Amino acid sequence: MPNSFRDLNLNKFLWNALDDLGFDQPTPIQEESFSPILSGHDVVGVAQTGTGKTLGYMLPLLKTLPFSKQDHPRILVLVPTRELVVQVVKAIEAVSTYLSVRTLGVYGGTNINTQKAAVAEGQDIIVATPGRLYDLAASRALQLKSIQKLVIDEVDVMLDLGFRPQLQNILDILPDKVQHILFSATMSEAVEELSHTFFKSPLKITTAASGIPLDNIKQRRYRFPNWYTKVNYLVQELAQEDLYSKTLIFTKNKRRADLLFEQLTEAFPGECAVIHSNKTQNYRLQQIKYFEEGEVRILIATNLMARGIDIDNITHVINMDTPQYPENYIHRIGRTGRAGNHGVALLFTSPYEEEFLKEIKQTINQEIPIVAISSDLVLATQLLPEERPKHKEINNPIKSTSLGDEKGSAFQEKKEKNKKVNQGGSYKRKIKQKYKKPKTRGDKNYNKRNKRNR
Repeated sequence: MPNSFRDLNLNKFLWNALDDLGFDQPTPIQEESFSPILSGHDVVGVAQTGTGKTLGYMLPLLKTLPFSKQDHPRILVLVPTRELVVQVVKAIEAVSTYLSVRTLGVYGGTNINTQKAAVAEGQDIIVATPGRLYDLAASRALQLKSIQKLVIDEVDVMLDLGFRPQLQNILDILPDKVQHILFSATMSEAVEELSHTFFKSPLKITTAASGIPLDNIKQRRYRFPNWYTKVNYLVQELAQEDLYSKTLIFTKNKRRADLLFEQLTEAFPGECAVIHSNKTQNYRLQQIKYFEEGEVRILIATNLMARGIDIDNITHVINMDTPQYPENYIHRIGRTGRAGNHGVALLFTSPYEEEFLKEIKQTINQEIPIVAISSDLVLATQLLPEERPKHKEINNPIKSTSLGDEKGSAFQEKKEKNKKVNQGGSYKRKIKQKYKKPKTRGDKNYNKRNKRNR
């Protein structure tokens, strides 16, 4: 492995930018993917979250991107979330400081006319979510005929979020001679199928087994009877401000995220923020900025945000629930332990989530150590609606089968006219039964003439 980025075949402009960023030594995925991408091969890269995949594909692409004044973009990067668009654009701008490269991020939830105007000014690199990119291409505001390189980042997440139709449409309208580069933290069957369908003999680069977390992330698991007991324990832990100085908390849905925000804000006023898809884009970016700069030390998010948060020095990732899909757990805990730092991932499990835990263990191929909770923890009696036991309506004769078919005293037989069964078909059945022959439409005297002739 190279001792520094100076050992890679870069140019002085990229070396100077890397020096400014304080990056000395390439990560395994950056070193192994450099030459294949530089040579123009289609590449499928599998690497753990937090190992620098963005620079892994951008360094060789920037190395081979000549200066041009043309209006249409030459590199297209697709990512699943708005937050990740912002993060990737920020990374590209940082490493291309000394290059004449025009980079634009486009995503939904903002004024498309503003983005059309920015595209018309001329861009070299477009970073986009699939939906907004397809809208721009369909309206012909964005021309893709000059695209030479296509990068699909976090492709496993895109497929999970239902972006496959948009991806296929985009791949179909791109020029034939395009270098395809795909990066993912997990390698599912859907990802394999996509790469075999659209890529040309891709080179597969794997720096770690699919789905295996980084070794520098310490994982722990706790068992709780219900949600509110989890909250009680969380409040106790977060009271240690020095230990939990930058904590990211994930919940399974928006309702629980807002509920937890209310409860933690009461315990730690001015120290919490919350983001999810119901919040405006500006609000979400602002809250992430507050968290990144240390103005708040606790950030609450949903699964969707697990792929768009690239913040250094997150000390703890706390899973308030056990994710149903193992990939979500991998992406969640990958927010800590980034750039070689150490991190801690806590997993809170309740009885009805045990089945999800089995799949997580199989995917990461390791056990998550159980930590006993202290005996003085207050066990909550309040339950969420989904945690409450389901009661059967034993006195409902419609829903209950245990009472048999006996009729009650209030039962009344239907009148004869209400017992008729709809036989379907045309009214001609009744006409034929009455007049022996079907009545001809539009001839009122048809049946009279037939009767006289008999």
